[in-house]
This record gives sequence, structure tokens and C-alpha cells, in this order.
Amino acid sequence: MNLETIFKKKPYKIGIALSGGGIKGLCHVGVLKALEEHGIRPDIISGVSAGSVVGALYADGYSPDEIAALFEDISFRQMTKPRIPSSGFFKMDIFQHFLTKKLRAKTFEELSIPLRIVATNLDNGQSVTFSTGRLVDPIIASCSVPVLFSPKMIDGVNYVDGGVLKNFPVSTIYGDCEKVIGVNASPLVAAEYKLSVLSIASRSYHFMFKANILHDIELCDLLIEPVDMGNYDTFDVDKGREIFELGYLTTKQLLTNKLDTKSVEPKIN
Repeated sequence: MNLETIFKKKPYKIGIALSGGGIKGLCHVGVLKALEEHGIRPDIISGVSAGSVVGALYADGYSPDEIAALFEDISFRQMTKPRIPSSGFFKMDIFQHFLTKKLRAKTFEELSIPLRIVATNLDNGQSVTFSTGRLVDPIIASCSVPVLFSPKMIDGVNYVDGGVLKNFPVSTIYGDCEKVIGVNASPLVAAEYKLSVLSIASRSYHFMFKANILHDIELCDLLIEPVDMGNYDTFDVDKGREIFELGYLTTKQLLTNKLDTKSVEPKIN
């Protein structure tokens, strides 16, 4: 590393990285609300899977309360369509239509906050970051949990859930930010689980995702991990409001303890 790289001013002051986690990603919304109340807004966002959905809506100008309201009273069945298994048990056409309708920005360039979305290239096994061009397709790709959902094809390439290789996209923005806040929606594995397809898949993927986040955790200037999130399943859609509140309360407590709330520029230690 040369001196020019060391002393080069980074383009963004505060970045926030939002992990995957299914419905547990609604804790991100509560976190964003608490941060706003302390005068903290990200200059750039990175997201994977559920984090990409929340990140896109927030970067599009939705308030945290508006984002939470979008997902109230919505069930997994309402957002997906069962199919005869070939490349996945469910199609995401309905969810894609939902995002297309709700997102005012149709491209990354139209967002009010820069956004980076992580997906996994199924063809070559590499993690890919999207930050330009069409917006909805990369979100769907980042949310396409293998086997449960069909891969999303973009420009002739098949993509699946970004969490397969990078479920906590801190490194995606780390080099461009003075400070990075990381929000991990899946810090623990629930002690109990149901013997259903969704629950077994959720638990199995969680073990896999847990192994690929360790390096990114170390990169965070401020790590927010609501530990009680382990009590919720990835597809507990009826617990959305509880999860939102958990993210909010955890962050409020953490900020009270660690941040100088008198300044818009947080001292993250």
C-alpha cells in the first residue's frame, strides 16, 4: 500500500451494511429509525438479501416507519408462487412486481443514497456487487435462496442469494467509508425449530451464512447485533413488528452507551 492510498480522503463519511436474514431483516428498519433519531444517516448503503430490500427502499426515500408499514400483514404465500420443483420450489414474480410498483427509482442512479447489492454468481461461484443499472433485478437475485427460489437470470447469468458467499457486506463499502456501521440480523441460531421445509432450509442456510461473516464483523466500527433475533425464524412473517421494535430498541440502547449524540458526526469507537 502506497502513501497516496493511505492518505487519500474516502468518498463517504458513514456507510451502513445490512445483512441477510429473511423477515429478520425488518430489524434493519428499526435500526435505521434509531439512527435517524440520533442524527445519523448513511452516505452509502450495502445490502444482501433482506438487507438489499430494506436498503433499496430507504435509499429510495422511504422512511423507516413507511418501510415497516409496507410489510405489515403480508404473508410469505402472498409474496411467492409455488411451482413444480425444477430450479426452485417457489417463484418470486409476485415479490418482483411488488418491488417494481413500490420503488420509485428504477435504476441505482436514481436513488437518493448510493446503494450496493451483493448476489452470488451461480455460474462461476463468485460474489458480485451491483451498483449501477436496473435496480429490481439485482434485489431479486440477492434474495433468491437456493433451492427454495429459482435463480434470477441477469444478462444471461444465473444469480442466487448473496448470502451464500457474503451474508454481511461490510467489506463491500469498507474501503470507501470513514466509518462503517454493520447490522447483523442473524447473530444466533434458534434453540428450537420446526421440521418443516422452510424451517429446515432456514436453519441450514444460517449455519452456512454464519461462517462467512466473521471477517466482515471485524471491519465494523459499530456492530449492531440484536441477540434475541435467534428466537425468530427467517420466515416468521407474522413477527415483523416485534422484529422491527427489537432492532429499534437494541440500537437506542447501544447509541446511548457508545455515541456522542450531541454531534451529527458520531464518534464510533
